[in-house]
Amino acid sequence: MDISAERGTRARVARLILEHGPVTAAALGERLGLTPAAVRRHLDALLAEGMIEPRTARPRAQRGRGRPAKMFAITDAGRSAFVHAYDDLAGSALRFLAERLGGEAVSEFARAQVSGLVGRLEALMREVPADQRVRVLAEALSTEGYAASASATGKGGEQLCQHHCPVAHVAAQFPQLCEAETEAFARLLGTPVQRLATIANGDGVCTTHVSSHALAARHARPDLSTADSSIADLSAAHLSSTSTSKESGR
Repeated sequence: MDISAERGTRARVARLILEHGPVTAAALGERLGLTPAAVRRHLDALLAEGMIEPRTARPRAQRGRGRPAKMFAITDAGRSAFVHAYDDLAGSALRFLAERLGGEAVSEFARAQVSGLVGRLEALMREVPADQRVRVLAEALSTEGYAASASATGKGGEQLCQHHCPVAHVAAQFPQLCEAETEAFARLLGTPVQRLATIANGDGVCTTHVSSHALAARHARPDLSTADSSIADLSAAHLSSTSTSKESGR
């Protein structure tokens, strides 16, 4: 039972690093209620197995003096332990599709795959206030194994993070999967989105910037004063062209 408990706790440590990493040992201990010695024991075991790797915190995250805090992030091997089966079969099927019917067929397949997510959430999203849609989408993605989270950014938008991607290995070969997913996010959220990073591309987290609805609406609305000025400029140019033509015809 002790061995089983140890493995269960170690799996929870790995899962937290996957979902919230890079993260410090102290933060892991607080979340799991473990002593520093217990956390260190599990981290050492995960390091030895190649499931996680140490990283140094970015300078801007440091406060005061002293050595930079050591943080731990999931490795490709560690992420693979959480990846769903049949990656090889899926990759082979998509390669066959691309060879026989071309890249557009893969794109159509990718859009068909995410259409299920759109179908399940589209009606719900229409009822959810705009400022809560990213959170609702993150929760829906988490239930499907993406370990997603939502957070506000300093510029008024929001950030959608997916700490796990069940199809990362296949998406690395076929970026159409990521592109279709991004299109689906924009449709569900009703505002422009921009994919900043993907696990499939070697990044630690899939990160998507979501524009605020107010900002998107402001950019979509034409500036009347600018429009009037442009019309005036066009009219002046037209009159000048007409005068020149008349003079040339004399």
